[in-house]
Amino acid sequence: MSKHIPVAPDLRLSPAPKMAIVVSRFNTNITGGLKNGSLEWLEERGITDVDVYEAPGAFELPLLAQRLAKSGKYEGVICLGCVIKGDTAHFEFISLGATIGIMQAQLTTEVPIAFGILTTYTEQQAVDRSRKDAENKGREAAAACVESVAFLRNVPRA
Repeated sequence: MSKHIPVAPDLRLSPAPKMAIVVSRFNTNITGGLKNGSLEWLEERGITDVDVYEAPGAFELPLLAQRLAKSGKYEGVICLGCVIKGDTAHFEFISLGATIGIMQAQLTTEVPIAFGILTTYTEQQAVDRSRKDAENKGREAAAACVESVAFLRNVPRA
């Protein structure tokens, strides 16, 4: 038996899920655009019960997201951040730590935690991905999170 779960463009959940967004304060000119894109995507689909939290940076996102997911208050958590490559290995450590941390938090809590962290080589690449348009990666992170919520609502736990 095949079951079809609508994907992002047509997705509307009833009841609308309560969501959390955790956004890094580092590179706020970029992360603010991601946050706005995420909130717009959610609102377009009638998801307005959204709490927004700030994190110091991308490295702290996994811990904060995990705590929010464990709280039982949210059906999904969207992590938004931006790490731009510089002249040192800092970029690699932060990007890898945040990536593995978010994946681990999601698997541990079984709550969708979206990875909306830009990892770019230049500031212009980050600006391009955080503009107010359909290519905004905050929109994509919100869509991925809500699609995962829809899937989990339709697949019972073992």
